[in-house]
Amino acid sequence: MKLALHPYTLTLAHSFGISRERHDQQETLIVALSHEGETGYGEATANTYYKVRIPDLVNEIERARVLIENASPTDPQALYHLLREAHLSSFACCALDMAAWDLFGKLEGKPLYQLWGTTMEKYPVTNYTIGLDTIEVMVAKMKEIPWPVYKIKLGTDRDVAIVTELRKHTDAIFRVDANCAWKARETIENALALKELGVEFIEQPLPADDWVGMERVAHRCVLPVMADESCLTASDVSACALHFSGINIKLTKCGGLTPARQMIQNARELGLKVMVGCMTESTVGISAIAQLLPQLDYVDMDGAMLLKSDIATGVRLEEGGRIILPALAGSGVSLLP
Repeated sequence: MKLALHPYTLTLAHSFGISRERHDQQETLIVALSHEGETGYGEATANTYYKVRIPDLVNEIERARVLIENASPTDPQALYHLLREAHLSSFACCALDMAAWDLFGKLEGKPLYQLWGTTMEKYPVTNYTIGLDTIEVMVAKMKEIPWPVYKIKLGTDRDVAIVTELRKHTDAIFRVDANCAWKARETIENALALKELGVEFIEQPLPADDWVGMERVAHRCVLPVMADESCLTASDVSACALHFSGINIKLTKCGGLTPARQMIQNARELGLKVMVGCMTESTVGISAIAQLLPQLDYVDMDGAMLLKSDIATGVRLEEGGRIILPALAGSGVSLLP
């Protein structure tokens, strides 16, 4: 295989805020793996919370170039295990694992979901995320993109008021994500009001390591609670089964499609609901997530919708949440010139 690295700065259509940060741009790294005239693409974004920088990712992957280029282009799982044995970070592994699977699918001439024995006859509708802002701005963003399911970013002292106001403007399903900003009592109390406002579930209300608090929430919260920051890798799934109703898998956090598929299997065995979420990322990463759709209960794959302009073609989302699959095999990704 031939390895190429392409750093980009993605510009967002609107400033995007969560409880701990706000940004207008997103740094990302696209990895390309080529063999016999086909190229597979993967993506990993920078992340301040996990202290991930694009120059560090580039250096990390470059140090493993010989290992990567000598690996088999027809065995993505073997490459993933080689990368882990070489101690590459989950973000680096993610970009490379995505690219390896995309390349493998293109060499086989089939989309990944078919290679994995699934069909697109039924799949969950992605939510569209409303970033944390003033109520007026959040309402305007919601009106700009009419959608059947919204994820609302929270983490303030006025969270119930925000959801109350948004509810006046739509009958859509709501999900809320506090990004670790609440405490146990706050979660339990907020859930009572949020349930009446048509909220489906709460995502990661407490800090990732507050297992004592999550124990209280698990027994007293009237809404299902999904783990995100508390569930990074396959080893976290069993602990989450005791405290959450389900898990939100992020490909960058776990290391790509290979470990994500294992996490899905583990979660199913433990009776957990399964969601896959995205970062603010391009269609490269979103198209990889789409290949997992038939295996999921919920999905958050709106990252490319938040961008002012994209850098790739692949899976597209239409109004109402319907996906348009690309003609290309694999994840179906091509970089724009």
